[in-house]
Amino acid sequence: MIEAGLLFIGLVAGIAAAALAFRPAFRRYARTEEALKADNEAKNAQLIDLNRQAAERAARCAALEEKLLYQQAEAERERARRTEEIAALQEQQRLAFKNLANDILEEKSRQFKQSNRESLESLLKPFRENIEGFRKRVDEVYDKEAQQRFSLKEEIRSLNEMNRRMSEEANNLTRALKGNSKVQGDWGEMILETILDSSHLVKGIHYFTQENLKDAAGNNLRPDVILNLPDRKQIVVDSKVSLTAYVAYTESADPDEASRAVKNHLRSVRSHIDELGSKRYQALVDSPDFVIMFVPNEPAFLLAMQYDPTLWSDAYNKKVIVSSPTNLFALLKLVDDLWKRDKQNKNAIAIATEGANLYDKFVGFAETLTDLGRSVSAAGEKYERAIKQLKTGSGNLIRRTERLRELGVKATKDLPAQLSDYDDGDPLPGAQDGRSGLQVEKNNGIG
Repeated sequence: MIEAGLLFIGLVAGIAAAALAFRPAFRRYARTEEALKADNEAKNAQLIDLNRQAAERAARCAALEEKLLYQQAEAERERARRTEEIAALQEQQRLAFKNLANDILEEKSRQFKQSNRESLESLLKPFRENIEGFRKRVDEVYDKEAQQRFSLKEEIRSLNEMNRRMSEEANNLTRALKGNSKVQGDWGEMILETILDSSHLVKGIHYFTQENLKDAAGNNLRPDVILNLPDRKQIVVDSKVSLTAYVAYTESADPDEASRAVKNHLRSVRSHIDELGSKRYQALVDSPDFVIMFVPNEPAFLLAMQYDPTLWSDAYNKKVIVSSPTNLFALLKLVDDLWKRDKQNKNAIAIATEGANLYDKFVGFAETLTDLGRSVSAAGEKYERAIKQLKTGSGNLIRRTERLRELGVKATKDLPAQLSDYDDGDPLPGAQDGRSGLQVEKNNGIG
């Protein structure tokens, strides 16, 4: 009985000792479990917030799309109305010109000669004014419509792109963080390609990827992107990813470890700047004296700028401009706008050239018409002189010819009615008694 009691006491003592021995482990386990729960709750809260933001942006996108559809419909109606106005104006000018030409051709010779210069001047002046007013109005309507459509479309596109990138970046960044440097580099190039696609720039025209360049020593260099500008200028854009130290910073709970991670991150960014600056890409293409180093992770870019205020200026002194996705997107929109303005300028030059050619052509026609008027006037004067010789004055040709009929010449045709109002002149001898024809016949018979 005593032995059983001692055995029980020993068992209890052993259990108590074991509990004391494992108590620290239990506490660590409890703390770990609490930390995991807190981290899980924070991520759940972040996910809820992201879902809310996505829903808000989706609602804004829907409203803006509805507004865009309405404005497009309004623009289409306005364009149709302008088209009708232009057609009516062209028809009006055509009819006016036709009527004016008919009036000119129907004018008498003398009146045309006197009013020729004034008529042509009055014809050219409204034509010039109409063309100038029409051109200004078309430019104003086009510029206003283009600005409104561009602004609204870009806002919708930016919001849609932002929503899409938020989802893709979270997944892609997770995969990149778990991979090696090659995976991170590919991820950075993918982000760069995505931003280029969303900027309306056309691959193969406005930019090229992975183009091979050779430096003075014959070494092959392959920048990620060569961005084309108007007037045959180019800018090199190269993606550089610095994520390892940044991830260590975000995951560090210890201030000292976080500080070391920030220093490593800055060291990595500066190393990329030095590497890119040493390649001197801008000397290999017709480029402004700088290259763009694209940092695809916006928080990593902001962290570097926050802890090293001189980083950007130091990079600029090395002919390198450090750019985040937001900054690069703004730059690409500026490049897209430069291309649009270049196209508009070329169109304006073509329109001005065509207008000048049209005006010169019309002036040539007006000069030809003026020469025609002079010819018509001269022909009219000659015609009047010929008519006078034919039907007016003493001894005119018509009177002399008609006297032949009076003298007994037999004819099968009569003079036109418009020539019947000739001057009679002096009568021939023997014509007063109406016997001249008989006398001629008698004389002919006697002879």
